[in-house]
Amino acid sequence: MTTTPKLNRRSFLAKSALGGGAAAAGALAAPAVLAQSPKVLKMQTSWGAANIWQEFAQDYADRVEQMSNGRLKIDVLPAGAVVSAFQVMDAVNDGVLDAAHSVCAYWYGKSKSASLFGTGPVFGASSQAMLGWFYEGGGQELYRELTQDQLGLDVVGFLGFPMFAQPFGWFKEPIQGVAQIEGLKYRTVGLAADLLQSMGMSVAQLPGGEIVPAMERGVIDAFEFNNPSSDKDFGAQDVAKNYYLSSYHQAAEQFEFLFNRFTYEDLDPDLQAILKYGVEAASTANTSKAMKRYSADLKWLQEDAGVTVYRTPKDILDAQIKAWSTIMPDLESDPMFKKITDSQRAWAEDVAFYELMNAPDYGLAYEHFFPGKLKL
Repeated sequence: MTTTPKLNRRSFLAKSALGGGAAAAGALAAPAVLAQSPKVLKMQTSWGAANIWQEFAQDYADRVEQMSNGRLKIDVLPAGAVVSAFQVMDAVNDGVLDAAHSVCAYWYGKSKSASLFGTGPVFGASSQAMLGWFYEGGGQELYRELTQDQLGLDVVGFLGFPMFAQPFGWFKEPIQGVAQIEGLKYRTVGLAADLLQSMGMSVAQLPGGEIVPAMERGVIDAFEFNNPSSDKDFGAQDVAKNYYLSSYHQAAEQFEFLFNRFTYEDLDPDLQAILKYGVEAASTANTSKAMKRYSADLKWLQEDAGVTVYRTPKDILDAQIKAWSTIMPDLESDPMFKKITDSQRAWAEDVAFYELMNAPDYGLAYEHFFPGKLKL
């Protein structure tokens, strides 16, 4: 006698089998495919459909589907499909979305501590090192404490893809020091807004899709988003021609892979693991793709779009570091904020020491083989 395969505990067929006797047995024998119907999660990003980061989110979805053998699918939607770019946290918490692909700074309005998970003060550690803090230095538990315990949000989140330090951004005219940025209307997000306002800039926090229109209307004078590919995708080169790489305002950010807690916990343990560890897989894939595409698009901006690329003047970088120290005491009057920064400082002191002491001067090697290109 043939043994009937065990059914998925959530399937409709399982309910039918309980009430149908022989008829149910016959139903089970036929459409076994129904028992394997995939669980579909609706994930919205904070990125436009043309942004390379939308592709990064799809890379994650593709890996989840393949690792689950089709049992779990993620329907990836662009910003605005259900809610605006800055509203994905609320939508996931409320169950309007099952998941989101975003950055923590976008829910900075709920708590400034949110921005510490990617766009906080730079203690000398790289983005890769600070992603290590999230998983090995206590950051993930602090994230859970902030979101679930303090803010009462029904979410589960993971970080992935250690972003390259973000450019200071796009300016209509060349800048040579702090005096030239004072009074400029500038777009950024999260704690970078606090930082640059303390340096005399007037800051507007806008989603990526609103940046170029705001620049065209004169609402802002300068802006940053994140990287050469994303900037190129939304047409930054059409409204400014001076592009400044390197900055301390957002030097260690990562993507936030966000899930509704009840949706996540209702999944079988192996599917939960796939969602969790799929972040690691996508993180590696995103990093490799970013290296290739960001570099190629930076070259296109220079050679085909007439953009002049600079390193941010040292005068501004020095002022940014000092400004972090200036604004921190007030921000750390919030106990949760201080709890997180204390943890990050301790991690950075040890890990960045090793990272910096051990790293050779790659610029020296690059200059040897490609002399004159860096123009430092």
